[in-house]
Formats: sequence, structure tokens, C-alpha cells
Amino acid sequence: MSSTTETRRATADPLAPRLRWFGWGGPQTVDAELPEAATALLSELGATDRHTPPVDLDDVVLPDPAFDGAGPAEIVGAEFVRTDRATRIAHAAGRSYLDLLRLRAGDAADAPDVVVYPADEAEVAALLRACARSNTVVVPFGGGTSVVGGVSPVRDGRDLVVIDLRRLDRLVCVDVESQTATVQAGMLGPALEAALEEHGLTLGHHPQSFEYSTVGGWVATRSAGQASTGYGRIDELVLGLRCVTPAGELVGRTLPATAAGPDLRQLLIGSEGALGIITEVTLRVRPRPAVRHVEAWRFPSFAAGLQALRALEQGGVAPDVARLSDEEEGRLNRLVAAHTAAVEDGVAAIFAWEGEAATVAARREASAAVARAHGGSVEEGDGGPMWLAGRYAAPYVRDVLLNRGLLVETLETAVAWSGIEALHAAVGHALRDALAEPGVHPLVLCHVSHLYPTGASLYFTVLAPQRAGDEAGQWKAAKRAAMEAILAGGATITHHHAIGRDHVPWLEREAGVLGVETLRASKARLDPSGIMNPGVLGL
Repeated sequence: MSSTTETRRATADPLAPRLRWFGWGGPQTVDAELPEAATALLSELGATDRHTPPVDLDDVVLPDPAFDGAGPAEIVGAEFVRTDRATRIAHAAGRSYLDLLRLRAGDAADAPDVVVYPADEAEVAALLRACARSNTVVVPFGGGTSVVGGVSPVRDGRDLVVIDLRRLDRLVCVDVESQTATVQAGMLGPALEAALEEHGLTLGHHPQSFEYSTVGGWVATRSAGQASTGYGRIDELVLGLRCVTPAGELVGRTLPATAAGPDLRQLLIGSEGALGIITEVTLRVRPRPAVRHVEAWRFPSFAAGLQALRALEQGGVAPDVARLSDEEEGRLNRLVAAHTAAVEDGVAAIFAWEGEAATVAARREASAAVARAHGGSVEEGDGGPMWLAGRYAAPYVRDVLLNRGLLVETLETAVAWSGIEALHAAVGHALRDALAEPGVHPLVLCHVSHLYPTGASLYFTVLAPQRAGDEAGQWKAAKRAAMEAILAGGATITHHHAIGRDHVPWLEREAGVLGVETLRASKARLDPSGIMNPGVLGL
């Protein structure tokens, strides 16, 4: 199934919203129809033939702005301050299920008063000083793709400004010999890769939000990409950064290594705009691969596949992409890709290797030997290339399913290898039990996509008919049940989606009371007026 069609049109307005106001994709994206096999799946879930499109944009409830933006206009220029309806709605929420429920229902009550587009670090600093003086809340905004409430504004009775970083979009410099690149925080993923390609380099960081997310957003949320097993998570790729805070500029110098006390760069990586605004990042890059090879594999069971992944990673021969789907996710993937619900034995995996041709061939051979020792076999056909072609499709498909009255949301975690099978079962049971109702059969899918010597991630996708009239409460109850299972299983409350506002209730149980107090002390020093993205990280 082609999930969407999109016509990309040049626009005379460089500040026009990039995403549809109510979902994923650009403003010209057109939702595709569900294939017949997927429609049958909805019946299996117990979904009725509901159609729940978003309200018209003109019907979105949007409060009048509390002020006109004259102050910010003196700093950045009047043309880079927006109070129009479309811009404010486009900056009113991220892209979590709860965000989309509000937007699709026409609720933009939390929209900012003003959206400001600074051109450089000096303008960011001037804006923060002005906002601190006037006690105006500031929400930093990159691509707006947070799925945990990270950019959903909380004004606390104060005026609210969104600082959109899209004009900070340059590749500042490249050191080919040292394999580093310094990048402004507002640069989108595709633009960064295109700029690095001119130097024969790549970052290799491809989160599912790659098309619409920014470098600064990746760093601020400790993002992981689809090839992070090979390339590393973003926190492993950051060598230096600059962050403008209301108290001044905090700089993490670009060094190959240092023993000069605790690493302040790591304080800012994952800070989600609560301490300041990341304006520039220096990243570790690599030579652009000459070859990429993607294969589909099959294992006798999810348990066998997990053991294979552990052996691959601990043996030092893991592919750059190592993705293992459980039985339910495999079935749904077949529906989407092949329009069939045919049952197949075992579970599916995707392996991918990148680099020089000879190196890729040798790594494939080493990986294959381990995978075969655990019952794995290469699948015939084009499953690997099909996965690569559709690697960013899931958020588009979600919009189609939301139109049919389905709850569609994700959550993720990471746990030690010794607990991964039990956690997979426990979280699945918790979600199914929380969502089950007479005649309703929720579907819980899971895959592993990031490997470590000591453990791996688990990424769950949940589908169920919406409980009409209590759509938000339905998901909140299921999320609570899943989080309790995650914590009971010794796992993290988030592997790469960050904390935002949605995960705050469980942060203290992961970081400890003193840990949260330490974060609050940093907040008090760097943001004494408490204007920076209040609520994220519980700050």
C-alpha cells in the first residue's frame, strides 16, 4: 500500500508551515485509501465503520493573541514575527496521539501568541533576554515532531512565544580530516545529508521523523535513528554544542575526549528546551558509504531472533540496521506491503550494512553465519528494499487510521538481554488488558531496532478502536499500565522519545528524587525566571 501521495510545491513563503496542521506530511499530502486486507483487519479489531476526519481549519478554536509581537519584531524584523492563524495552529502541538486528538477536534487553545524566526545566535540571545524581562514563556521549535508533548505549550497564565529555528539552517563548516561537521540547529535531516554529500560524508542518523525533524531536535531529545546500531545514537555523535540560556551562553567545546569534570554537553543533550536553546552542534560524521545492502531474514520465533541479535551484537558483527518484528507486527507489515493477511511461519527481520563494497561483503558473511546458527535464513524477494523504500511511512499510515476511528500510538523502551523476552510479554499483556472491551480486540505490535552489548530496545505500536467520547482517557489508561509494566521489568521509561510532558509522572522513579532535584537546580541557574518550555522534564 502506498500510504500517501504528496505533491511538493515551491512556496513563495519560506516560513509557511511544513507539516499539515492536523497530522503528518506536507500541506499538499493526500491520504490514501486502506487496502481491502487492512479493512478486514479493522473488523477483526472490533472497529465499526466510523469516519472521523479532522474538523475544517476554519473551525479550529484559537484564542486571540495576548500581544502583537512588537517587541520581538524589534529584534528579528517584522517580517519574521507571525501572529496569523495558520502559523499559530501549526505551532500549537507536536505529533503525539494526544496532540492529534486535540488538533483534529479543533482545539488549539494552547497555541502561542506569537511565532518568531531568529536568523542567528545573537537574535536568539536577545529574544531570551527580552522574554526573561517580561516573564514570557518560550517554547523552542524545530520540526514539531515530538510524540511526548515536548512542544505542546504550557503558558501558566503568561504570554507565550514560540521560537522557530528554521532560519538557523546552515552547514557551518566541515573538517574532512577529523571527520566532523558543525551544523546550525534548525537544519532538517534531508538538507543536512544533502550538504554532507557534497563533502563525501554522512551522519547516518535516520529517525522515522527524518523528513521533518531537525538536528537541534535530535540533540534536545536524545534521538536514535534506524541505523543507530551501526552509526550510534545522536548522543554518541555529538562532539560539541552551543546553547543559549536566559543566564547566558553555555558551550560544550568540541574535543575528541576530556577529563575536565562531568560532561556538560550531556546535560544539554536531552534537555528538551527546558534549560535553553541549542543553536549549533558539532557532529562526528563518516565517509559516505559506497554500498548499502538490505536483506529480509526470517527466524523460527521472536525468541530465536532475539538470541540471534544478542549474539550478533556481543560478537561484534551486528549489521548497521538490525530490526526484528514480532509475529503481530510481521502480519500487519504483510498487510501493508502485500495486501495479504497470509500466515507465515516464524518472524521477520531486516538487516542492512553500509560501507565499502569489500567491507560490506565481509560483514554480511560474518553476520549471516551467526544468524544461521540461530535458525535464521534469508528470505527470497524484495523485502529488504521494500522496507528501505517505506522506512518513513508509518506516520502517514497513522493519519489514515485516525480517519477511521482508530487509536494508533507508540511507546518504546530498552532493557537488558536477560529481561527482554519477559518484558515483551508483560508490556503486551498490559496494553491488551487495558484496552480490551466486549467485542474489541486490540492489536499490539513490537519490534527491536537498536542493539547494545547489554540489551536492546523494544518499540511497541498499539491499534484499537477509539472509545468514542473518551479517546484521550482510553490511551492514558493504557499508557499507565504499560509504564508500570516497563518499570516493574527493570526497563527505561523512554529509549529515544525523550520525556516531554507525557513521561513526567514516571521520571522520578527512573532518575530518583535527588536526580530530579539536580535537574531543577540546573534549571534554576540557567533559567531563573522559569520561562523555558515549562513542564518538560517536570521542570
